[in-house]
Amino acid sequence: MAPALLNATRRRLLGFAALCVVASLSPLPLSAQTDPLPSWNEGAAKASIIDFVKRVTTQGGPDFVPMEARIATFDNDGTLWSEQPVYFQAAFIFDRIKAMAKDHPDWAGKQPYKAVIDGDMKALAAAGEKGLLELMAATHTGMSVAEFSAIVREWVRTARHPRFDKPYTDLVFQPMLELLAHLRASGFKTFIVSGGGVEFMRPWVETVYGIPPEQVVGSSGKTAFKLNGDKPVIDKLAEIEFVDDGPGKPVGINRFIGRRPVFAAGNSDGDLQMLQWTTLNEGPRFGLIVHHTDAEREWAYDRHSHVGKLDKALDEAPKRGWLVVNMKKDWKVVYPFQK
Repeated sequence: MAPALLNATRRRLLGFAALCVVASLSPLPLSAQTDPLPSWNEGAAKASIIDFVKRVTTQGGPDFVPMEARIATFDNDGTLWSEQPVYFQAAFIFDRIKAMAKDHPDWAGKQPYKAVIDGDMKALAAAGEKGLLELMAATHTGMSVAEFSAIVREWVRTARHPRFDKPYTDLVFQPMLELLAHLRASGFKTFIVSGGGVEFMRPWVETVYGIPPEQVVGSSGKTAFKLNGDKPVIDKLAEIEFVDDGPGKPVGINRFIGRRPVFAAGNSDGDLQMLQWTTLNEGPRFGLIVHHTDAEREWAYDRHSHVGKLDKALDEAPKRGWLVVNMKKDWKVVYPFQK
């Protein structure tokens, strides 16, 4: 190659290399950076979450939180997945009653079983909490924990939501999945703290949320160990052991987690005490409420809902500085299948 041409080629290469260096040092626009919450619309809600995570994970910063103290707790129903028209565990109970009815012909004339078999929601509502507890005992006890887990896994695989005709586990909130992943990538340990049954959630939460079963706190019935020959079994008994709702949530967190969270997310008055327990403390704290405002993509409800009532917590949120996520405004999509 002639010297002049060689020198020209070198200059071009050096110039290109310089441009690459300058580009690598220049700050990238937000759209070109890795966005940890791509299903969240740009705005105050998304910015406040990202800012909090950055502050508590910045070594040497005034709000730095050691990794072992980065505990985040999430309600499940209405916070991580939908809960309408009934709590999904209630849908499981109703489906189980219908499936078991062939072995219990007397149920056809006996309440509250008859109400479920006939689809009579008015009669079921009239049965109240006592009726629901009776249905739960019929469907959740008299078997081992392993047998119950297998039944739940099969239901999750085959049952379909009446509105969307999709598995119930498809009705998880894509923005919340991203939030869970972002927190874990930032050194947080994520827990479910739900009023739902712990044995109902544990069979599927790791696959769906990436949360292992040992990080699930929920309501529970009593169990008993027995040895059948050389086979150890834990049986589910028809007695309530612990209700993980309302004031029970802080108690459950203290009992089963042993650390006070620095981040808590809920959606109803059943989460009020968990939000108070988390945020009314020294140091950086974050409280989040998912407000269901999107009737088109999901549902719109709050103060007068029979499911997931949000009233007292909604009033307390501004005073406490909790983030109230407006589902319609703050989320680009609700479910993964809407992406």
